[in-house]
Amino acid sequence: MKFKEHDVVKVITEQNAQIKKGAVGTVIIAFKEPQEAYEVEFLDGEGKTRAQVTLLPHEIEKNS
Repeated sequence: MKFKEHDVVKVITEQNAQIKKGAVGTVIIAFKEPQEAYEVEFLDGEGKTRAQVTLLPHEIEKNS
């Protein structure tokens, strides 16, 4: 698996109006089956969940 739970990641592909390329979120679940995927949570400026989406490995990278 490329990422693990609690990794901070950056979106590298445009997703939708809420999740744009460059958005930073945290991996909350790492899936192995039926394919490698990651549930990523994105917060607003107040720390409230803005969005939670499932992304594939080629759609995110570790945020440095």
